[in-house]
Amino acid sequence: MSTATVPADSLWDRVRGYTPSSRYYPVLATLALFLGLFAVGGVRYEGFADPQVLLSLLIDNAFLIVLAVGMTFVILTGGIDLSVGSVVALSTMIAARTLEMGWSPYLSIAAVLTTGILFGLLMGLLIHYFDIQPFIATLAGLFLARGLTFLISVESISIKDATFTEFAFKTVRFGDYYLRWTAIVALLVVAVGAYVLARTRFGRTVYAIGGSESSAMLMGLRVAFTKVGVYVISGFCAALGGLLFSFYILSGNSLHAVGTELDAIAAVVIGGTLLTGGRGYVVGSLLGVLVLGLIRVLISFDGTLSSYWVRIITGALLLAFVLVQRFATRRQR
Repeated sequence: MSTATVPADSLWDRVRGYTPSSRYYPVLATLALFLGLFAVGGVRYEGFADPQVLLSLLIDNAFLIVLAVGMTFVILTGGIDLSVGSVVALSTMIAARTLEMGWSPYLSIAAVLTTGILFGLLMGLLIHYFDIQPFIATLAGLFLARGLTFLISVESISIKDATFTEFAFKTVRFGDYYLRWTAIVALLVVAVGAYVLARTRFGRTVYAIGGSESSAMLMGLRVAFTKVGVYVISGFCAALGGLLFSFYILSGNSLHAVGTELDAIAAVVIGGTLLTGGRGYVVGSLLGVLVLGLIRVLISFDGTLSSYWVRIITGALLLAFVLVQRFATRRQR
């Protein structure tokens, strides 16, 4: 019995001639942008190319990465979630207040995550069963969650719990470099989100709804369960992001994360996810967050530019990616 072997020349020709599918182009474009920005920073600024700069990007943006994962699920269905920033603030306030009242840190964490899940469930039910536009429903959720934070306290509440502070500063070292556990949790969320979208029936239904909700219903897919489910996932991610933010800043404040929902949306779009739904990847959203974080680091290293340039550059990038998406979708049609 003989086994066929592929000639080395033939194998090399296949590798050399390989071109990625067009659906990966937006993610590859974001990756190229990230590598280009990092290369520019490495050439212009001393110490910028240090690997710890990349690890610090993950540490500083861990909560935003988690938010972007949840937002990716929502946008893939053609929806939007404007409430996530307020849910982050509400989560920090619930954690800080319950710890101040003497609750167990694990009970406090459970209360925060449960609140996020219930909030997402409410948004999903309003959107699907009451046929309210996602923009309006989640805008109402934004005001509701932000108002609840002021109901808890109008002043900042410090977090002094030993378990929280220990987790906040706990690190994993790689020789001379380190990564905090908050960043590791964020990367795990990315991995789980990518697996769910790529390998599960729920993930395939998410893409189907974004492509055409009516077609998904005709195919017999669980449209109602999935549409409500993506907002539950977004609420959970917002609550988890709020916990990571509370670990990062060790306080609860009603003014935390103002406008963060826009950063999450921008990161998802820059990561290549179509605002109309049906196409996008969690890994692209991760790259989108890292691009936004890298812009902040570049401005910090420069030292001559004001912080508002972050918003200007983010707006320009967002507009550019939206225009590219529009051109690409029109060309396909």
